[in-house]
Amino acid sequence: MTTSTIVVGLDGGEAGARALAFASKQAQLIEDCTLKLVYVIEWSPFSFQTSEENEQRHKRREEELSQARERIMDPAVKTATDSGLTVEGIVKHGDVADILDDLAKKYSAQQIVVGRVGLRGLKERMFGGVTARLAVASSVPVTIIP
Repeated sequence: MTTSTIVVGLDGGEAGARALAFASKQAQLIEDCTLKLVYVIEWSPFSFQTSEENEQRHKRREEELSQARERIMDPAVKTATDSGLTVEGIVKHGDVADILDDLAKKYSAQQIVVGRVGLRGLKERMFGGVTARLAVASSVPVTIIP
């Protein structure tokens, strides 16, 4: 039997917590299932800066990744592993929808689970935000949790 994989998009808020709770229940029902918990710090690579500014940007980027692991990912991974689930936490910089879909492809995930409303609000999510882009363009089914 092949292990199933569910990619779960976390946002550091209630929507991500609901997505994790839903995915955890699904993983328990499936039994042989791994959760890939993903938190993405949106980061634009399109910036023209001096080498000194790029060095500082890289330092800030590493600090942001470390803080996201500590504040968001580690507690989420602990919650899921305490429930007896197999979990991997992934923190990246980049485009949220692209990274979630790329990871779903990389790990041959059966689905992506995300919360409907993230920290930026309903308007962005409904009109061109991450959730809408995933629903339209994802390579695997997307479950959107209210």
